[in-house]
Parts: sequence; C-alpha cells; structure tokens
Amino acid sequence: MQQQVITGESSLADEVAEILRNRILTGEYEMGEKLVENKIAKELKVSRTPVRDAFKQLVKEQLIEYIPNKGCFAKGFSQKDMSDIYAVRKAVEELAVIWAIENADDESLDGLREQLDLMNFYTEHGFCEKLLQANEVFHNMIYQMTGSRFIVQVLRSYQDYVHLARRSTLSKEENLPEIYKEHVRIYEAIRDRDKERAKAEIGEHLEGSARRAVERWRERGTMK
Repeated sequence: MQQQVITGESSLADEVAEILRNRILTGEYEMGEKLVENKIAKELKVSRTPVRDAFKQLVKEQLIEYIPNKGCFAKGFSQKDMSDIYAVRKAVEELAVIWAIENADDESLDGLREQLDLMNFYTEHGFCEKLLQANEVFHNMIYQMTGSRFIVQVLRSYQDYVHLARRSTLSKEENLPEIYKEHVRIYEAIRDRDKERAKAEIGEHLEGSARRAVERWRERGTMK
C-alpha cells in the first residue's frame, strides 16, 4: 500500500477521509475488507478520533459500511457505480453545455480555446497527469459558463468520483488522441453555438469515457 502522510492543509478528519476514500475507490482496500481504526491511526500518525470521524463521513458517502459489533468495512466501487456516475454526468453535462452556449461570451470562448491548446500539447507529449488536470479545467470552465451556481454545486458533489474515472481513462497513452479529438468537437460546437451538436458531442464523449473507464478498471481488476 502506498505510503501517505497528513499535510495539515485541512482538518485531520477530512485528510484521513480523503486518503481512505482514494484507497477504496482505487481498489487498494478490497470490497468487504475490514478497516481497523487503530491500525489506520498508527499508520497515519494521528489519534483515533479523526479516523473515527472519517469513518462516519465515508459511511454517509456509502463507501464504508458499519456493522454493529463487527466494525467498518470497505464497500468498494462497483461497475454499477461507474455506470451510474456517467449516466448522471451525461444528463447534467448535456444541460450544462446548452446553458454554457446561452451565456458564452468571446472571453470565455477564448479561454476554452486556450485550454484546448494545452490539452493538445499534453496529448502530443503523452503527459497523462498534465492532461488530466487540463481536462478537468476544460469541463469546469463549461460549468462556470452556465452562470448557474446550482449546476456547479451538483457537479462538485461527485467531483471525487469523476476525478477517479478520468484518471482511469487518461492513464493509457493510446487513449489520449481520441480523448483530445472529442474535446475539440465539443469546443467547436460551443464556438458555433450549435446546441444540438454540442449536446450530442458531450454525450458521445461521456459514453466513450464510460466505456474506456470500464475497460481500464477490468484490466486492473479493481471493479467488481
């Protein structure tokens, strides 16, 4: 298991929860594996209190199951979970891209174009991590272009899961050119203010992302 440390950048409970969340979602903790409070506290060099609070937080997120008199167990991340995330993303982002077109000005379109140029550079050089970051910024720019605080909040509510799904698809260099081209088509539809085409392109992109994510996770054996 990868060694992880507390940074002090946020509350101890939040940091412990983030570490445990990542381990569960990436399969470091197997589905059904018991999470031992004392062991985790010792490993992360914290008291049992933030670990206990992190458990409570992850129980609410349904990533951990608490069984009375037995303890806490990792619930993992299933193929259905992945399918559900992309179904929700598709519904929300198809609406987001339409609202983005309605509110887009020249400055926001220029910013989206610049971000696409960065994605092209990272794609050509095979910089997966950098492309992951640029990809997230590209989508976040579209969310911001909607002018809707509510839609941004909805998307942020499952941002960790989206981040993990993106990481799984962008970790294979052979996927990068296809992913970049999908974003080019999304940008061009937004630039042309073609709502139906933009909706179709974002939908096709997310369907492709879902397919790549499932394939990648099956290869890694991390999804049940």
